[in-house]
Amino acid sequence: MAFPTLPPGSVAPPGAPGIEPRWTSSDKSAVGTSVSSASCVWFTASHGILNEIYAPRLDMACVRDFGFVVTAEGYFSEEKRDADHSVQAIEDGVPAFRLINTARDGRYRITKTIFSDPEREVVLQDIRFEALTGSLSDYRLHALVAPHLVNGGADNTGWYADFKGRPMLFAEGSGRSLAIAASVPWLARSAGYVGISDGWQTLSRGEGLKEEYRYAASGNVALSGTLDIQSGGSQSDQGRALVAIGFGTQPEEAALRTLLSLEQGVEPALKRYRNGWRDWQAGLLALDEPHDPDKLNRYRVSTSVLATHRDDASGAIIASLSIPWGFNKSDDDLGGYHLVWTRDLVETAGGLLAAGAAADARSVLDYLTVIQEADGHWVQNAWLDGRPYWNGIQMDETAFPILLYDMLLRSGAIGALETGRYLPMIEAAAGYIVRNGPATQEDRWEEDAGYSPFTLAVEIAGLLAAADAVEAAGRLDAAQYLREVADGWNDRIEEWTYATDTELSRSLGVEGYYVRIASATEGRLSLRRDFIPIRNRDDLGEVVEADLLISPDALALVRFGLRAANDPRILGTVAAIDAELRRDLPAGPYWYRYNDDGYGERIGGAPFAGSGVGRLWPLLTGERAHYELAAGRAEEARRMLAALEASASEGGLLPEQIWDSEDVPERELFLGRPSGSAMPLVWAHAEHIKLLRSLRDGMIFDMPPQTFARYVAAEPAPAPFSWRLTARRDQMPSGRRLRIELPEPALVRWSTDSWASATDSPCRDTGFGTHVFDLPTQTLGPSRIDFTIFWKDAQRWEGVDFMIEVV
Repeated sequence: MAFPTLPPGSVAPPGAPGIEPRWTSSDKSAVGTSVSSASCVWFTASHGILNEIYAPRLDMACVRDFGFVVTAEGYFSEEKRDADHSVQAIEDGVPAFRLINTARDGRYRITKTIFSDPEREVVLQDIRFEALTGSLSDYRLHALVAPHLVNGGADNTGWYADFKGRPMLFAEGSGRSLAIAASVPWLARSAGYVGISDGWQTLSRGEGLKEEYRYAASGNVALSGTLDIQSGGSQSDQGRALVAIGFGTQPEEAALRTLLSLEQGVEPALKRYRNGWRDWQAGLLALDEPHDPDKLNRYRVSTSVLATHRDDASGAIIASLSIPWGFNKSDDDLGGYHLVWTRDLVETAGGLLAAGAAADARSVLDYLTVIQEADGHWVQNAWLDGRPYWNGIQMDETAFPILLYDMLLRSGAIGALETGRYLPMIEAAAGYIVRNGPATQEDRWEEDAGYSPFTLAVEIAGLLAAADAVEAAGRLDAAQYLREVADGWNDRIEEWTYATDTELSRSLGVEGYYVRIASATEGRLSLRRDFIPIRNRDDLGEVVEADLLISPDALALVRFGLRAANDPRILGTVAAIDAELRRDLPAGPYWYRYNDDGYGERIGGAPFAGSGVGRLWPLLTGERAHYELAAGRAEEARRMLAALEASASEGGLLPEQIWDSEDVPERELFLGRPSGSAMPLVWAHAEHIKLLRSLRDGMIFDMPPQTFARYVAAEPAPAPFSWRLTARRDQMPSGRRLRIELPEPALVRWSTDSWASATDSPCRDTGFGTHVFDLPTQTLGPSRIDFTIFWKDAQRWEGVDFMIEVV
């Protein structure tokens, strides 16, 4: 089927390999797929047309966009640019959509129903073209398709040919193929290079399609075809066409699937598609808000978004079917947001669990168990098969899967007899946290290293949940050790991240507040002397004093149960967050990630390209609503729920960011509306669902009970005072045990009388990759401890004496 050379009678289209490829708008108006595992294809829509289509995997984009051009005598109009667009789901909770594109000059309307065939990898468009001025015969309707089969725009090959006598359009690349067919004849077809010889170029020049351009090899190619919209037998069929795009490993396989979908027709496929989604939605909890037939059921939008981004075969869920600022991105951003982030994945699984989709949430845990690294951590983000994309270490991403296990266990989704299946995963993750925490190489915004309140909260909660798991398996000493590590880190949260007596605290009349992040430097005397780099501003060398860097992240200390909502330190932090980061828009309050953030459009609205100006995040409004609920202000939480929902697109999709400045119509940026980052952000939809569940229950759905019971409702016994080679401390308070924590088997030689006498004590193996010895310093008053280390495996002394004062 593929043509290795030009067929007889054809002409090589000029302009190879085409202009530099680009992705398309991340401002999606619709996303969808079938719930059937037989159909491994996912579609998106924006500006009235199909955008990226993914097949046969959720992380592999195959098409940039698929739209239509309308021509007439002396007339050229592209529906994407020259029409007003509306989008409607055909039914609540069913992600099949009716796109209506009405030409701004009033000459035509195109109505499309788009969905995927539940039986195969085919996306269907049921199209109706209406001539609003003149007659149908005055117009020609042309399909334009940009294949990106290599998960990029370069090195694609496109052509047109017949399959079993049926005229079709084809493309292939990187072992994947697509085929396009229609229920009406093609009046003309062509293949060309984008920007030079593609159908858009020739049509816009009034040349029609160049049928001699039959084959375009190895480049940024586009396929075009003119549909015979007057070929319908009856008057009602005039202007109607069913267009199918199918995928396969070979062109013939793609063609076969495409024709099978065409032959069955729209109604049978749509009925099966609709029934599959109805059945899935019927199994969820009824968290729907009061029904208004004239308004979106936003709960069912969120549940369908979560399910649409899920890979049924593995249980994985990607961050978004979009590439932020994709219209400005080339093939150098292969991953976009169609990758797995462990943090987003667990947050989304929590949304599924909150909605009652326990089996889907559990499949996420099964997936995480399989892709866990040998040392216990999870990579920063990955393709569906677990291959790393970026390799940063984010400690919260190692703790989150433990919390997911704990949530599933408490919900009953994991039975008591099944816990052993997950114990190795939990032990490995807890061991990694113990050995490498609590400081993180990257915070949850993937930018800075150090002590982050958000990361600390997740790590500590994860260790307590792991302690419960190992205790249930009979490992009591291991459970006690994990709890003591958690307690010790919890004791030091204020030392690491709480700033007092700053210019901001004095101006607000509060004692202090938790900062966004602080460098992991032991012995630091003041956050005021700590400087944090801001990595996404135009000035890449910009730094901010840690005690002046504020983030809503600190409210994770409440969300994860480590501090009470009315703790004076939290109240001071809320005051600082609102003073620095809150923005009240007509729809309600929204927040920035942190002051001086640069992840967002540049001044004036140009797309983010490594630097910019941070914009408002609706996700943070959902997180703040959870804090308000924890503080007993349910009505305020409901007001913030309304603000979160108000940030959504016409079709109910929640964006990563919204625009916060004066309108820039030429860039489609309007105050309070989605910006050019990612939409939908699946994490935001999960937060929306969890907020609905939390409001229904009157309590935070995903707050771990262990932390609240241990640190808010009660107070644990003092934890051992930890000393590590990577965290050396020269003073400790009296009344505490001194714990020497080492990464290998060792013996500690120690003295309390300046080496006049000494004791050799072996370290014990904790089972988590650390070896510890507790010096009985709890009975000592002011004194001095000297010690050194003998490494058993290497049979050598450390060669350095260490000292710590008990004060």
